[in-house]
Amino acid sequence: MFEKLRNRKKYQMLFVVFLLLVITAVTGCQSQNEEIVATVGGKNITKDELYQRLVEQNGAQVLDSLITEKIIEAEAQKQNIKVTEAELDKEMTDIIDYYGGEDAFNQALASAGYSTDDVKKDMKRNVEVKKLLEPSITITEDEMKKYFDDNRETFAQQEQVKASHILVDSLEKAQEVKKKLSEGEDFVKIAKENSLDTSNKDQGGELGYITKGQMVPEFENAVFSMEAGEISDPIKTEYGYHIIKVENIIEAKEANYEESKDQIKDTLIEQKLPDAYDTWMKEKQSEYKVTNYLEDNNK
Repeated sequence: MFEKLRNRKKYQMLFVVFLLLVITAVTGCQSQNEEIVATVGGKNITKDELYQRLVEQNGAQVLDSLITEKIIEAEAQKQNIKVTEAELDKEMTDIIDYYGGEDAFNQALASAGYSTDDVKKDMKRNVEVKKLLEPSITITEDEMKKYFDDNRETFAQQEQVKASHILVDSLEKAQEVKKKLSEGEDFVKIAKENSLDTSNKDQGGELGYITKGQMVPEFENAVFSMEAGEISDPIKTEYGYHIIKVENIIEAKEANYEESKDQIKDTLIEQKLPDAYDTWMKEKQSEYKVTNYLEDNNK
């Protein structure tokens, strides 16, 4: 049930649970059902046949998911575990980031016939599991220091520059744009009217924060040599001529263990949770006296 690791398995259960919804919808009950769901060459396929095939192919996995969900729900109620909307929103943000943005995330949901509400229900279980198990997971100072030393570069802050640009196709046009800006005209307005970069012209040419290695060399060299508030002369790249405005600069900062401890602890807890969950769930299945009749019938 717990899919919090940062790999593709993390969200596979979302789509397994969707299969559960399909099975539930087509069965209704376990009594014999001769309702016809399709015909092939005059021969009928009944709901009973469909249900039987779904159970044979995926029933064990879906039933196991249902069992674990019932146990988590019972334990969360017993220990008065609550999940806030803010916590769910953070989980949703993490998932959307994992898929590379809302568009990609929504496409994945659509392809599986899954809704945002369905995802939130699954995320609620994940948060409940973390709250149930986290108090029993021990993270030592030595473990945190080792993780910091092994991953020091990930805790360092690179220099970042918040910039906007106006892209045009000729030096003459770039010089004209720069002249207007020097005379006090609004950068955002000119970008919307003149920039050829359709990905950001409607936002006034805003690029957000840039780190080294993201842009072509000519653009990078210029933007990282500028001061906050400065507007560049025309910069030529393979795309055309750019007028760049630097909005803000975040200076580079070396990794600091004390400032990173909370993040390190959270990461190590995430790493230990799957094994802790497996052990905990086996104990709870024994405690709740779970009997899997589907498993018994297949023996």
